[in-house]
Amino acid sequence: MNTQNHNIKAVFFDIDGTLLSFKTGKVPDSTQNAIQKLREKGIKVIIATGRSINSLHHIDHLKFDGFITFNGSYCVTASNELISRHTIDPSDIKSLIRYAKNFPLSYSLMYEDKVEINDETPELVGMYAHINVPVPPIHDKENIDIENVIQANIFLKPEAESEFMKKVMPKSISSRWTPLFADVNPGGISKQTGIENFCRHFNIDVSETMSFGDGGNDISMLKFTKIGIAMGNANDSVKEVADYVTEDVDNHGIEKALIYFGLLD
Repeated sequence: MNTQNHNIKAVFFDIDGTLLSFKTGKVPDSTQNAIQKLREKGIKVIIATGRSINSLHHIDHLKFDGFITFNGSYCVTASNELISRHTIDPSDIKSLIRYAKNFPLSYSLMYEDKVEINDETPELVGMYAHINVPVPPIHDKENIDIENVIQANIFLKPEAESEFMKKVMPKSISSRWTPLFADVNPGGISKQTGIENFCRHFNIDVSETMSFGDGGNDISMLKFTKIGIAMGNANDSVKEVADYVTEDVDNHGIEKALIYFGLLD
């Protein structure tokens, strides 16, 4: 068994499919205990999610040291100190809105304090049910705040994503953790950049970091941290870049990996 903990000082966790089970909608007890033990050892425990800063109620009974939200676009400490905030180029948002007027496309616009959608389609409603979040309101098409969009979700098939981004939102980047939709963020921003921000803030070297994830938007994070761990329920593309593949979220994957690497007894 590998008992080397590589002097890990910070562990970054994705939420959906990593901390939070899609089957139960809860964080397993073993994971809750593991997070508490890491913090008791002085190891920083930080969320790294595509969710908005206001969609974290499923984990708000747990204590964390910081939150990388919107896939790195909005980073804040547990004491609510803003580390970084990035918005999508307004020209890309204009282009998205214009495209959706002419072609069938569902999307959501995510802000610091709200989420708005353009249409209540079955796939969009299904997605919010999947992550156990209420369906957001439909935006006023004549009064859209295009200056402050931190993240967008676009509901199109994976095979159409690359061409869409080139033509419609060229200043932004996309990633996905589900075939249902892609997350769109400002160009150059990812969970990796969020980790860089927190490493600077806490004076931690990247060689002292570990991360857990299961989706495509976790790939940059798993590749960047010293130890990147893919959940057993992760996509194959995620497992390929990971340093270690643990068991799935419902089979105590986080606890088992932390024991394997010597961070838990």
